[in-house]
Amino acid sequence: MMLRREGKPWNHKRVYRVYREMGLHLRRPARKRLPKRHRAELYVPEAPDTVWSADFMSDALYCGRRFRTFNVVDDFNREALHIEIDTSITSDRLVRIFSRIARERGLPRVLRTDNGLPLEESFFARESCFHACVYQ
Repeated sequence: MMLRREGKPWNHKRVYRVYREMGLHLRRPARKRLPKRHRAELYVPEAPDTVWSADFMSDALYCGRRFRTFNVVDDFNREALHIEIDTSITSDRLVRIFSRIARERGLPRVLRTDNGLPLEESFFARESCFHACVYQ
């Protein structure tokens, strides 16, 4: 990059060859390796309202304003149980959403979330009605 700023039209292959000829060994930084994830078998639902998935999605309007959606989907029939759209979704609001769905349909046996979702046990621990769910 610095050579191009100085006006030299050399590409990276030529620079590397010259470095090798001069005995200069410029080491490339090693890639950071992520630890392997333990993949668990997913529970296949046999009836509606046994396994739900919950996730956040984010997008931007044409004007640049960001917004988030919170989606709750029944994994048996792929029914969208609830979609919440706003610029900011708080944890208290998520509790209200799940309480409303629980009143209408009951709670599932399994609630699937990804590891980026700020819910998990710490979120539902303070709500006694969610203790029966298993979190994946």
